[in-house]
Amino acid sequence: MTDVDDGIDTALRDRLIVATLAHTPFDGWSQAALRAGARDIDIAEDVAQAAFPHGTRDMIRHFSRWADRCMVAGLEAADLEDMRIRERVAIAVELRLEALEPHKEAVRRGLSWLAMPQNAVLGARLLYRTVDDIWYAVGDRSADFSFYTKRGLLAGVVGSTTLFWLDDDSEGGTETSDFLDRRIADVMRISSVRRRTEDLKMKTPNPLRILRDVARKRYGGQALRGGSHSG
Repeated sequence: MTDVDDGIDTALRDRLIVATLAHTPFDGWSQAALRAGARDIDIAEDVAQAAFPHGTRDMIRHFSRWADRCMVAGLEAADLEDMRIRERVAIAVELRLEALEPHKEAVRRGLSWLAMPQNAVLGARLLYRTVDDIWYAVGDRSADFSFYTKRGLLAGVVGSTTLFWLDDDSEGGTETSDFLDRRIADVMRISSVRRRTEDLKMKTPNPLRILRDVARKRYGGQALRGGSHSG
């Protein structure tokens, strides 16, 4: 399946994006970078342009989805069965950053482009696709009220961790891993408090509902109205 339904397969776009990444530190996410990448792998310029007809927008979109697919492939190859959800999520984020590690400058330039007001909607959509892929890949199939809450919370984790990772020069990215663990712990605490709050709401009687029930029983099921009954 491709991001643009024009008959060009994903594998060709992948090859073009990976080749283009070598040129983005110098030319940014531009047609110049795409043309240079296409020359590197002997793909005609018109074919490369047809693969990404909307230029930078299409290239960055595909780059993000490429990283997501690398992440999902890594998760599918990992033994997640005995892991807690928080451990699976951490591995997912780390796998995505591992795929992006050789391309930090491309990521930095891509995020700068997505931060522009006219591109913010695309940035939000790409982030949502990433966190949706993570939740699905780690085995979460919930469709209740927490569906969007989980994705919103994880979006904050992925976004903040990626920004931290961009400036992390620690050996093996240990500082990013520690940062990620702290952010996930924060999310787990928020989720736990939310669940307890919802449970409490379910268990705690609603005073207004109780009064209405008593009134209905006392006055034969008719609603109370001010001045409609005698003392």
